[in-house]
Amino acid sequence: MLQCFNPADGSLVLSRSMATPAQIESTLSTAQASKAQWASKTLEERTLVVSAFVDQIAGQSGQLSAELTEQMGRPIAHTPYEIKGFAKRAHAMIGLAPQALAPVIPSEVAGITRFIRREPVGLVLVLCPWNYPWLCAVNAVVPALLAGNVVVVKHSDQTPLVAERLSEAFAAVGGPNGVLQHVHMTHEMTAKVVADPRVNHVSFTGSVAGGAAVHRAAGGLFKGVGLELGGKDPAYVRHDADVAFAADNLAEGFLFNAGQSCCAIERIFVHDAVFDDFVSAMSAAVYRWKMGDPMDIATTLGPVVRASAAAHIRGHVTEALNKGARECIDHSRFDAPDLENFVRPSVLTHVTPDMKIMREETFGPVVGVMRVHSDVEAVRLMNDSEYGLTASVWTKDDACAMALGTQLETGTVFQNRCDFLDPELAWVGVKNSGRGASLSVVGFESLTRPKSFHLRRSN
Repeated sequence: MLQCFNPADGSLVLSRSMATPAQIESTLSTAQASKAQWASKTLEERTLVVSAFVDQIAGQSGQLSAELTEQMGRPIAHTPYEIKGFAKRAHAMIGLAPQALAPVIPSEVAGITRFIRREPVGLVLVLCPWNYPWLCAVNAVVPALLAGNVVVVKHSDQTPLVAERLSEAFAAVGGPNGVLQHVHMTHEMTAKVVADPRVNHVSFTGSVAGGAAVHRAAGGLFKGVGLELGGKDPAYVRHDADVAFAADNLAEGFLFNAGQSCCAIERIFVHDAVFDDFVSAMSAAVYRWKMGDPMDIATTLGPVVRASAAAHIRGHVTEALNKGARECIDHSRFDAPDLENFVRPSVLTHVTPDMKIMREETFGPVVGVMRVHSDVEAVRLMNDSEYGLTASVWTKDDACAMALGTQLETGTVFQNRCDFLDPELAWVGVKNSGRGASLSVVGFESLTRPKSFHLRRSN
């Protein structure tokens, strides 16, 4: 039995029965049966259906936002932006599809017609997390459908309504039966579906451990697996940065969604020349956030997803303090409901690279701030991680930001920005942050296979 509990008060939001083997078989069989018909439609025909599907979801923003807050605890002041983001990313991918899916035409050869066509891989299984369930779904679902694939979605037990709303919206606009379905499964059931020969590609977003499990389940089966995993994203505040601007944005970078983002800021390196000013400005920025009931429109900092997550976060903080780190935030200034899921924010200085707070993914409203003395030292420490999702450089020197960016071992480099996703750029991680890319024109590549045509004309 699947049960979703509200992180803000512990109440039961909903319960669902897990799919039976017979129901899973029916889902896969129906998807398999619908592949050829959906793939045979023109891109224009598929685009009309997908656009209507996206608009159907966007039109339910109020209901879907409230449901999301109840399921995973993000403040109602913020959840509508995820629904808007879903629509924005979807429309960006719709706009890019003609370019991404267009045939590749090589140089002309007399008497020969040559081209490469992008064809759908077939059945795409999309495994979505709870922290950004709409945004992570759109990254794979929309381009997969546009490319002519059929899709089965499985969401986290924390946000099962999102999967249900996706398939409901597709059916509501007349989407063909079997083209977009959802299923609620245990981890064991999911592993079996990953290994099923009818599944041609798996798109997974979640933890490194979860990604490893998916990789094992697909091992030796020669199917595509896209993995968007964790992060320990660093920021470097140079001596020439706008300190107040950097502090405000980096505070949002580690506090938004209670820090529960793969690209949240978890490590900040600050040049010695501005270190004290930055810490002061950062503390002031943190105090502008309001912790409380996420259904209160004034709340900007809600609970973390569950008690075990809160214990993990507090464990990182406690370990750092025991090793000599110093807390810069007066926790008494944050009134929180009497539930352990509410984790007050922490800004820790006097941190060292060996502390968990600077090495392991914390996934909470906590950040370590470390003093550095040069660009060289900053880059070395930023790269000293098993993760490589995003990194940001805060500076007024554009050329320097570019130069440092080329040295950073990360999928995305930001200047004077963080915790952001541009749908027209590839979302990609290196090292333990994942494999493969989503979004942009390259996001269609793993969801299609190239087919070459070499046609010697008869006359």
